[in-house]
Amino acid sequence: MDQVDRAIVECLKANSRAPYGDIGAEVGLSASAVKRRIDRLVEDGTIRGFTIVIDPAAEGRATEAYVELFCRGNVTPDNLRRMLTAVPEVVGAVTVTGEADALAHIRSADMPSLERALERVRHTAMVDHTRSAIVLSRLIDRSA
Repeated sequence: MDQVDRAIVECLKANSRAPYGDIGAEVGLSASAVKRRIDRLVEDGTIRGFTIVIDPAAEGRATEAYVELFCRGNVTPDNLRRMLTAVPEVVGAVTVTGEADALAHIRSADMPSLERALERVRHTAMVDHTRSAIVLSRLIDRSA
């Protein structure tokens, strides 16, 4: 990716529905040149897709927590992925360094549903215990 590609990607990150002409005006190219570059970025896998971002509160998932998972024995990432995929409130999960084996991001409608999701995670054979941090407010969110 060159600087122009990066500028196009930044425009798409701000508004993936922006017309090619508007992007071209921003980066100094014609609409057709922008389209060709975007097509190439999609074709080579740099751009993996286009999506919408919905306010979690509008979907009834305003309560969120980050949960550290401490597992028994040696647990593979595939086993953790299967277990966490079965809990629909888990919206993201990663393996991590440090004391915990993994970190799960959970979103739910309210505290009782968050507690039920945590119980489903805790009651699997591979999880010894968890440590949770409930989100009070978002300071920065660049995931969109």
